Amino acid sequence: MGKKATKAADNMYYLARYEASKTNDDFTSREKAAEIVGIDRTRLARIELGTITPYPEEVLAMSHTYNCPELCNSYCARECPIGRTSVKEVIIDDFDRLALKVLGSLKDIDNLRMALIAISEDGIISESERPTFQHILDSLEKISTNAKALQLWAMKNIHIQ
Repeated sequence: MGKKATKAADNMYYLARYEASKTNDDFTSREKAAEIVGIDRTRLARIELGTITPYPEEVLAMSHTYNCPELCNSYCARECPIGRTSVKEVIIDDFDRLALKVLGSLKDIDNLRMALIAISEDGIISESERPTFQHILDSLEKISTNAKALQLWAMKNIHIQ
């Protein structure tokens, strides 16, 4: 790919195509990329320029074609009306960094398990137990986010589904 497009430079769909072009020259051209992805080239241009929001099927097609599974996660977290309220966007780091994040988030799993058992013994979450319960939920969210990032890394780099 020649120069980076200035108007689309921060658009995640453009960036995904740009990264894919480093290993496949077909993606240096928006026209050829649109043909491979299976959408109209002017529609792809408008998606990359941010003037329209892609359909979920288009994001899925770009994700597969560009080998960029994080596009689906980003779409859900940023653009989907339902996903924006329930999906956290994850950032894919290098494998070693991701592995350390997963291991770090799991280090207190036994304490979380014991705290959850203690809270749930009577079947009621009392006012005094709410801060501990919130801490458990926050920790589980961190574990979930780190696990999802590692999963996306595996999908992208070693093609594990």
